[in-house]
Amino acid sequence: MYGLYPDAEQWRINTAFLILFAIVGVSFFVSEKLKKYFILFLVFVFPFVGIKLISGGSFGLEYVESAAWGGLSLTFIISAFAILFCFPIGVILALGRRSSLPAIKYISIGFIELWRGVPLITVLFMSAVMFPMFLPDGTFIDKLIRVLIAITLFEAAYMAEVVRGGLQALPKGQYEAAKSLGMGYWRMNALIILPQALKLVIPGIANTLLALVKDTPLIFVVGLMELAGMIGLAKTNPKWLGMAMEGYVFAGLVFWVICYAMSRYSQNLEKKLSTER
Repeated sequence: MYGLYPDAEQWRINTAFLILFAIVGVSFFVSEKLKKYFILFLVFVFPFVGIKLISGGSFGLEYVESAAWGGLSLTFIISAFAILFCFPIGVILALGRRSSLPAIKYISIGFIELWRGVPLITVLFMSAVMFPMFLPDGTFIDKLIRVLIAITLFEAAYMAEVVRGGLQALPKGQYEAAKSLGMGYWRMNALIILPQALKLVIPGIANTLLALVKDTPLIFVVGLMELAGMIGLAKTNPKWLGMAMEGYVFAGLVFWVICYAMSRYSQNLEKKLSTER
């Protein structure tokens, strides 16, 4: 759960996740009007509050470097931030790829094809090892932040193609109807096109997010020890010799529970939005 996080400070991780679970739990029982504010808080405020609580360095909290973060908590942190940012970036890239402006269209195409054409493990090595070489002297970007950006951009390219499939599935009549009402480009996409397109591709979006969560163990190759990485480290401890199988089976069960929960939620969302024709 905690990786190499100092024992005396583990209450901060517990507090951050207890706040998260409490807010999510309460949001199921409040009115639709209040639920919107809960969602806005979870998306735009809580991630930064939680990270500040875990990292410390202010408000009397001891600073804990990201290299000490690890275990299941790090898996959740990376997955949550990557999901939070890859979806809107993917939507923007999908719209850019279908743009009538050549510059925006070909920049979007180039970005998507570049990131889809390289393995994630290569991207992680580039972000952790080679990227710092191009920074000016004295400039430092935390390894965890670099890895988060790399995973987010990588998954955003795949998300863009999923969303583009939904945009292409809509009949042209929807676009023409929106334009006949005098809507501009952004209002048309925000109010008419994207709500319908995203409903059509909920399974594809869920599949991409599931792949993102299952890709997080790859970060151990750059020295960040999430759940699978901590199990690999623990099996070298003399007290745990011969118990590697149990550790990896446990990790597999944890990932299965997370992915199954996400899958069930996407199925319920499909039924709620009546996406079947």
